[in-house]
Amino acid sequence: MTPNARVRQIHRWLSLAFTLAVIANLAAMAAGLQAAWIGLLALVPLIPLLGTGLYMFALPYLGGRRAGHAAEGS
Repeated sequence: MTPNARVRQIHRWLSLAFTLAVIANLAAMAAGLQAAWIGLLALVPLIPLLGTGLYMFALPYLGGRRAGHAAEGS
């Protein structure tokens, strides 16, 4: 598995964990619970999700320059 594919897979699993944490937070709010840790639970996957998302966002811009130079030479 290439590093880019690994980052994409990690990003997918983190987004699933974040979605489940948000659903748990909404369910707790609907039940009237005032547990602060449930609200903070969504931050655990959100922080690395931000990192992997920014990495994938930058890939086309960083890789496009290299691919463009290779295409000019042929």
